[in-house]
Parts: sequence; C-alpha cells; structure tokens
Amino acid sequence: MTKGEVSERVVAERARWVREMLANLRALPLETEERFFSDPRNLWAAESCLRRALEALLDLGRHLLAKGFGLAAAEYKEIAVRLGQVGVLTQSEADLMRDMAGYRNRMVHFYHEVTPEELYSLARHRLGEIEALLDAMLAWYR
Repeated sequence: MTKGEVSERVVAERARWVREMLANLRALPLETEERFFSDPRNLWAAESCLRRALEALLDLGRHLLAKGFGLAAAEYKEIAVRLGQVGVLTQSEADLMRDMAGYRNRMVHFYHEVTPEELYSLARHRLGEIEALLDAMLAWYR
C-alpha cells in the first residue's frame, strides 16, 4: 500500500460519527439496569450505537494507517496492533482498542453470545474509553 495524505474530511466525519453514537448511548437510561431493561428498545439502541461507534473508530484507525503510513490492516484487531506499533497509540491504548475490536467482532459475528447484561455494562462503564481512544488518534493527527 502506498502512503498518501490523511483526509481531513474522513477524520472529521468518523470523529463526528463516534461522538454522535456516544451521545446517543449516554442519552439512554443507564442509571440502573432496571431502568435500562424496562424498555427493550434501549437494548437494541445500545447495541446499534455501540457497534457503530466502534466501527467508525476502527475505520478511522484504518484510514490513519493507510494514508499516514501506507499500511494495510485486514482485520479490526490488527488495526489496533499496528496503531500501537507506529506510535499513533500507546501500547496500553492499542491493547484497549484491540479489546474494543473484539467486542465489535462479537457483536457482529457472535451476536447470539453477547448478553444483554454485557451490553448494558459496556454502555454504562466503557464509553469514556472509546472517547479516550478517539482523542488519542485525533491528538496524533493534529
């Protein structure tokens, strides 16, 4: 893959999408499991927004690798590893992103194994981690 120029438009669009999905997740009634599970639509909204936020985050990482370094990454977990190798993310951030890529893959390919309680826990406790990964990539870009 040939190194190119990182697209400001792509970076802005993916960052906007991640932030929009995180805002939608934070608007859900996450205070207690009882409130969250009182309406089944909350679960479906959380799954969709979480998956979309992670996909946009990982797509941004793939774009930075391709255009900023001329590197391809075939799988989402590989994106995280390579972002750590080239210094866009610290090793701990790369490990966290790899973990998040695993959640995304489970939601898409092993959706029947992801429990409602796990989705609630991710939405309730881990949104800040997604935001921190986005901020780290944007800090490198700027």
